Amino acid sequence: MAGEYGKLGKIFSLLTSLLSMSAVAEPEKVRNIQVRQGSPFKIALFADLHFGENAWESWGPLQDVHSINAISSVLDHEKPDFVIYLGDVITANNMPIANASLYWDQALSPTRDRGIPWASVFGNHDDARFEWPSDWFSDSGVPPLDCSSAASSSSGGESCCIMGTTRSQLMEHETGSNNLSLSRNGPRNLWPSISNYVVQLSSSEKSGSPVAFLYFLDSGGGSYPEVISDAQTKWFSSTSQKINPDSRVPEIIFWHIPSIAYKSLAPSGMITKPCVGSINHEEVAPQEAEHGIMKALESRPSVQAVFVGHNHGLDWCCPHNKFWLCFARHTGYGGYGSWPRGARILEITEQPFSLKSWISMEDGVVHSEVLLNS
Repeated sequence: MAGEYGKLGKIFSLLTSLLSMSAVAEPEKVRNIQVRQGSPFKIALFADLHFGENAWESWGPLQDVHSINAISSVLDHEKPDFVIYLGDVITANNMPIANASLYWDQALSPTRDRGIPWASVFGNHDDARFEWPSDWFSDSGVPPLDCSSAASSSSGGESCCIMGTTRSQLMEHETGSNNLSLSRNGPRNLWPSISNYVVQLSSSEKSGSPVAFLYFLDSGGGSYPEVISDAQTKWFSSTSQKINPDSRVPEIIFWHIPSIAYKSLAPSGMITKPCVGSINHEEVAPQEAEHGIMKALESRPSVQAVFVGHNHGLDWCCPHNKFWLCFARHTGYGGYGSWPRGARILEITEQPFSLKSWISMEDGVVHSEVLLNS
């Protein structure tokens, strides 16, 4: 298996090297969302929901119900203006189904039903290959499966197609069927990464005047290695220089898998200042390699903070050079860990600019407030 991943890594490096030559060729189309008059702009980050696990047993659908309740509770307590789905929305490697967008829709439904706009990035489980449970090959056999979907005309276990749903298909489904989604299938020359795009947060007084730029990057995993490629780094650098040439406008960054830099500054044991958070119960599981994205961020004084998910047992923010590295909070009842569920909240004030964050729990408790201005 290690040899197979090594070969995949070499192929991926070759592809990204070729693609990086043209990574700046496609112009960036920036989506726009506006601050409401007289109010700070509030964002809720939902990380690691892991919808769709073990649908053939009662506990799988039940935990999806709990996840919807957790999302709904945070939305009703915080009333955010915008939601970010920060990766691992679904657990594709646990889905014997042809069309995973059915579960993707479930995860989006509490936000969509409240009329709140959102954006999403991919995590390492969202398009992972299905992993056959070993007990299906014991005397218990393959359980009855419902394979009906919009992408398949067959039903019944003997006709199931479990090849999975690609990142592009998930994104096309989300953006094609939801006018509240600001997500994008990013530049084609950044393939196989998909969720690479920018959203402009605009002034309440002038819709074309930026308050902040929100950058979304695909950190890989699942169908390809867990990396932010050299091509993506070049895309970020060229795009940020083009739309924010003097670094006057604050920039906030979102991806799923923490960079290696997170591991180097992780608190040891208890979380103490200058870090802020409430759980530090596992080691950082970073991307497989570093291809320059941190250096690109460090070169821009406008970068305020990076937000990631992936590690369910971490929710801290720590300063790194002139900006902050933050984990979200495990929101979903899918995935590992029994820590109480919640979400990281961001609050952006327009004049003067400020970026504040805290953790909002499913039960309404709020903690770990931190000011993230650089």
